[in-house]
Amino acid sequence: MKVAELISPELSARLRRLRLHARFSPYTQGIGQQASRSRGAGLEFAQFRAYEPGDEPRHIDWKLYARSDRFFVRDATRETPLTAWLLLDATASMTQADAARPEYSKLVAAKGLAACIAEVALQQGDSFGLITVGDGIAGLPAASGRRHRDQLWLALDRVHCGDQAPNATALLPLLERIAPASLLVILSDGFDATLVELAERLAAARREVLFVQILACEERDFPFTGSHVFRDPETGERRRGDAEAMRDDFLRRFGEARAALARRLAASGIRHVEYPLDASLDAPLQRLFGSRRQELAGR
Repeated sequence: MKVAELISPELSARLRRLRLHARFSPYTQGIGQQASRSRGAGLEFAQFRAYEPGDEPRHIDWKLYARSDRFFVRDATRETPLTAWLLLDATASMTQADAARPEYSKLVAAKGLAACIAEVALQQGDSFGLITVGDGIAGLPAASGRRHRDQLWLALDRVHCGDQAPNATALLPLLERIAPASLLVILSDGFDATLVELAERLAAARREVLFVQILACEERDFPFTGSHVFRDPETGERRRGDAEAMRDDFLRRFGEARAALARRLAASGIRHVEYPLDASLDAPLQRLFGSRRQELAGR
């Protein structure tokens, strides 16, 4: 399934209401969505000031003009760009899909989520880069613009799951590639311990890390009946058993594992949301980026 097929017009419309934001202030200069202290035309209102030659007419407050018969400009805080990194888990467990929708695997969902986040970054003039972790580490450097967005879509279409999980040593260069005050979004099922450890290390090094945990509906619901063969995609190990007899124990242990991961990430200050494969692609992004005011109020 191509990335372009995942982004419907309805989804694109909903994405336009989202805003990427980071708790840490970026150190670079430019026009973007992250507020800095320099004045200019941005999104956050700062003050009114008298009109000066060269100001754009669209920034004039016409209601204030009607009351005072003088031109005033709505001044706003200038915005600095954000760099958003998308880390895509392409290990073997991401091949899992539900029988009801076999073409929509965890990896396909991760690609769609990455494309959605890149679209939001594009809308607000921010840079975005891609890192894929499977047999090796690949991706695209951070940049902005529609051409870069198209390159990212092509790169996502080429990603396939690897057979070997990454080791901690191979992931260490990412600590240098992702600059301080960047926003890193990890798209993974959370089964690989080295990626979780990387998230913790990056958060400790003052990178803002978000973790979107992708879950198959069959993992969440365990709808199987009768005798069933279960296979571990990472190790290839197979286990046969009676599904009804296994259900309660599986759901209990899987729930405990999810709760343990959530606690572990929270302890490092990492925001974490779950994305089951039967949810809309923007559902986890609405929770992370839907309302900055609500997110700030919840701290």
